[in-house]
Amino acid sequence: MTDHRSRGFAQSQGFAVWLTGLPASGKSSIARSLKSKLIERGLEVEVLESDELRKVFTPRPSYDGEERDLFYRQMVYVGALLTRHGIAVIFDATANRRMYRDRARGEIRKFLEVYVECPLEVCMSRDPKGIYRKGLAEGKSVPGLQVEYEAPEAPGVLIRGDRESAEEAAGRVIAKLAELKYL
Repeated sequence: MTDHRSRGFAQSQGFAVWLTGLPASGKSSIARSLKSKLIERGLEVEVLESDELRKVFTPRPSYDGEERDLFYRQMVYVGALLTRHGIAVIFDATANRRMYRDRARGEIRKFLEVYVECPLEVCMSRDPKGIYRKGLAEGKSVPGLQVEYEAPEAPGVLIRGDRESAEEAAGRVIAKLAELKYL
């Protein structure tokens, strides 16, 4: 039985895919499909979903700038740690500021940023978690409404969240990971 520590560094080094886009753009559906496809390839995969991690890192979130900065530093730290141990990491997180994603890119050697572009109106009509409804009713700090969302300037993959299925999108991400020789 081979321990991952005895393999070469390049083999044991995991990679990260950051799915970014407005809330309800399709990130979570793509993350589920991508995770399945990577597991089928025999990889160990962890999805770092921002709503789930917030329950641990910031149980009573305020969503102000200082808290978001701290939260994304923590999230990147966990992702970088997992990739160093050979885990494929999928970040399922809006990360409304480029600097959050750039921090991950700087700390994770094998990193792919995927932009799930979707018009705000479509995201608002989907709204499975009621984020936009609450944002409008309660004045919550929602990217795309009260808080600016900084789209990637040069994403590794551009997904049209209003036109592509999660399966199609995950397939394109897999193709890019293979092209980058991360798989």
